[in-house]
Amino acid sequence: MRFLALLLLGAALGAQAATVRVAPGEALQQAIDRAQPGDIVEIERGLYAGNFKIDKALTLRGINRPTLSGVNQGDTIRVTAADVTIEGLIVRDSGASLKDQNAGIYLRPGAHRAVVRHNDLTYNLFGLWIEKANDVRIEHNIITGKRELNSSQRGNGIQLYNTDGARITGNNIGFVRDALYVDVSHHAIFKGNKLHHSRYGSHYMNSYYNLWEDNDSYYNRGGLALMEVRNQIVRGNRTWGNSDHGIMLRTLQDSVVENNVIAGNNRGFFIYDVEYATLKGNLVVDNHVGVHLSAGSTRNIVEGNDFIGNREQIRYVGARDETWGKDTGNHWSNYLGWDRNGDGVGDIPYEANDMVDRLSWRHPSVKLLMASPAIQALRLVGQQFPVLRVPTVVDPAPRMQPTNKQWYEWRDKHFQR
Repeated sequence: MRFLALLLLGAALGAQAATVRVAPGEALQQAIDRAQPGDIVEIERGLYAGNFKIDKALTLRGINRPTLSGVNQGDTIRVTAADVTIEGLIVRDSGASLKDQNAGIYLRPGAHRAVVRHNDLTYNLFGLWIEKANDVRIEHNIITGKRELNSSQRGNGIQLYNTDGARITGNNIGFVRDALYVDVSHHAIFKGNKLHHSRYGSHYMNSYYNLWEDNDSYYNRGGLALMEVRNQIVRGNRTWGNSDHGIMLRTLQDSVVENNVIAGNNRGFFIYDVEYATLKGNLVVDNHVGVHLSAGSTRNIVEGNDFIGNREQIRYVGARDETWGKDTGNHWSNYLGWDRNGDGVGDIPYEANDMVDRLSWRHPSVKLLMASPAIQALRLVGQQFPVLRVPTVVDPAPRMQPTNKQWYEWRDKHFQR
């Protein structure tokens, strides 16, 4: 009965829908106020100044990309009703109050099923603030912030707070604080976005059952940060040239991180307090540190990854060995073992760190002596006498060849200062 009622309501709205045309010099807010639920408000190319409020189900559609300016105060567009569509506009010049969360488009609680697509949101504090609005679709927008502000004074490109079922696809976001900030938001899909020149490409907090797929995060401080989360799928992304980490996994459980490219970052993976996660099929290449692993990150499945050309493959801080690659093994470009029977698997285990590595972490000046006979002798002694051995990541059956045959295409993707 409920479904039938919704169909009848939709048919009634469709039958009654009208198109309201607004030309330059006319009052856009008055046209919005006069429109009936379900109407289409078409805005001709021009400049429309004001802080616009939408409190009914409408489509706000730009013709030849008109500009809506918030004249540097408040929200440029504030939506309080469900089933609103905003498309084809340039939305700019929100206020700059972090306290008031000024945004180019603010989807207020109850603005469920909003659609925001093919817009340019520029020179706003927050591009889009989405609060307690479910099943929203944010598609193919270009979002930049107030670039003259310091990073900490900017807002985020898209901020999701306490939402469910969002679809964030095909957006290009840069020059903001965090391109995507996701807090207490579940069952969302983030796909095909480009996130760059920000603090974090994406910053997840306390959010569950989300899919992160086919995104590019580059030239940020951090590419992707997943913190205090579980049940995530992070698949087929590329995070490169970030000045700190490519992918941060911090206090994460029951998640899958697979088939991603992590290249040219200071730290490829930063893994802290992670359990019951699966990392497989990832290419970790040409980072200063391939993986920084610490804080009891254990009981994880790490299989079929390629670790190639990282200055330090693993920086492991732990009290006992951590075994990776129990079933199919991983590929390590600095593996010094052999494969006598030609089965593609190394005959001796790979060990990521030794006592010389630990010594260089505590005393960085030791790196100046790395090529000296004394250091090489110390490394050899550590291998021959287990009493001097330090806990490390051990791969019992390392693969001799990488899975990703095009790994060399991801070299020299470092942060541009």
